[in-house]
Amino acid sequence: MNPTAIIQVRLGSSRLPGKVLKKLNGISVLDCFLSQLECSKLLKNKIIATTSNPKDAVIVNFAKEHGLEYFIGSETDVLDRFYQCAKEFSINDIVRMTPDCPFIDPIVIDKILNVYMENSFDFVSNTLERTFPFGNDVEVFSFSSLEKSWKEAKKSSEREHVTPFIYNNPNLFSILQVKNPDNLTNFHWTLDRDEDLLFMKSVFQKIQKKPIHIDDILKILKEEPELLKINENTNSYEGYLKSLKRDKDNS
Repeated sequence: MNPTAIIQVRLGSSRLPGKVLKKLNGISVLDCFLSQLECSKLLKNKIIATTSNPKDAVIVNFAKEHGLEYFIGSETDVLDRFYQCAKEFSINDIVRMTPDCPFIDPIVIDKILNVYMENSFDFVSNTLERTFPFGNDVEVFSFSSLEKSWKEAKKSSEREHVTPFIYNNPNLFSILQVKNPDNLTNFHWTLDRDEDLLFMKSVFQKIQKKPIHIDDILKILKEEPELLKINENTNSYEGYLKSLKRDKDNS
């Protein structure tokens, strides 16, 4: 088993355009994210999956400059982008993480991967019943599950967000949720808005080590709780909620 991360990247975010190339004290969000992934012991391969929008040629150039494999697919049908990418690169076990999570903890990545690799579930994640801080989302699933989703998923939310068809159909797939011992869902380090970028810059400049772990950030926030106020009003579910509204409008 050789799980591969398919990293969905585009510049056309409606809330914060070009967010993955924003700088955290001189280092791009995308570079920081990839640096965290490099510290995973179980994740060996990663592919940049971007879109055919001319704006995203920048992402293709980024991949080339960093020696990363890349795939160009649909801008709006991200499920199709994942499926076509996995098919082209013959990926049997797919890891989904998004680069708007530059502080994703490699310990968390390996925890989810280890559970998936030692069992026979179709889908393992830490996103269904949340206990980890936002910004540490990891989903691992089989190609057969992805293919079934690609064939049968019809809703906008299912096509745009890749995995809802899987976790909304537990009768069709074997699913396991991995929980953190402590509920840390009140913490948020996902990049959605300018306030999140300011929060991340404030935290990043205080950590002089690689990789960055959840405990490193929690230590800073305990010492400087006022940092939490920077992005306290951010809603990490906003994009998915918009997709659900489109489902309703199109029904």
